[in-house]
Amino acid sequence: MTTADRVERGFPHLDTVREALTALHRRLSADGITQFDTSILPVDVAIDDDEELYSAVQRTAAALVRHLHLPEARMIVGFRDMEHAATVELAAGSEYFIELNARFKQHRRDIGAALAHEIMHVALHRLDLAFTGTPANEILTDTATTYLGAGWLLLDAFRQDALTSQKLGYLTPEEFGYVLAKRADAFAEDPAVWFTSPQAYEAYTTGRKEAAADTRRPPLAAAGWAARRRYTHDRRRGTASPSAPYTLTPGKVAFPCPTCFQRLRLPTARGPLQARCTLCGSLLACDT
Repeated sequence: MTTADRVERGFPHLDTVREALTALHRRLSADGITQFDTSILPVDVAIDDDEELYSAVQRTAAALVRHLHLPEARMIVGFRDMEHAATVELAAGSEYFIELNARFKQHRRDIGAALAHEIMHVALHRLDLAFTGTPANEILTDTATTYLGAGWLLLDAFRQDALTSQKLGYLTPEEFGYVLAKRADAFAEDPAVWFTSPQAYEAYTTGRKEAAADTRRPPLAAAGWAARRRYTHDRRRGTASPSAPYTLTPGKVAFPCPTCFQRLRLPTARGPLQARCTLCGSLLACDT
């Protein structure tokens, strides 16, 4: 638990989140990403108060292992007093040891969220996918957990009142909402129906607005009038400001795919056209 004013908000890690989405698509490929087209469901990770705790935790861990396509990984889960929500030991072999904060014995509803993050560490370890430095690597883990269908649990664990807040994971609530919105667009899924926390729903709504803005930047055809006018002006000058969402070179415009953020290059002054991202396969309506 943290005081209400200590929960970081907004989008301070957005650049790293986008880098994580690119890295995930590159490592798994478009076909690999589609294997995660269905999110884990609440019934798979819910732990009732009258269930025997350790068997319920093993059941939940096993469901997350299956969801993340880790059939060979056996999770051994225990509890102890610690500062962090959970830790995982990434050792060679077929067994992985996860320790959960002892407070989860009294807060069972969030065990699935804590396990999802730690088991994603296992999945990324097996994929040999990591970022340099602990903060960036934890953002990669949260982003992958969310985009691959288990991170809605982490956002739903965000609860806040006048005095205290609880938040799991390293992304802000709005950043979790942003990645969830990207996933929702990719798989025509509505995660909002699973939220039990009003604060989670609000953060998802904010994140969805930010995600939608990615699809309305030039040279995408859905860009607004003002953005299109600025793009036309920059194209005629042959250069763009550092804050522009595109770069211009003679006869070319480069911009990020709004799905996977790989940079695409198209010829300028060609009018409306469709471009397919070679990494994620998205078909983009553009006006260069």
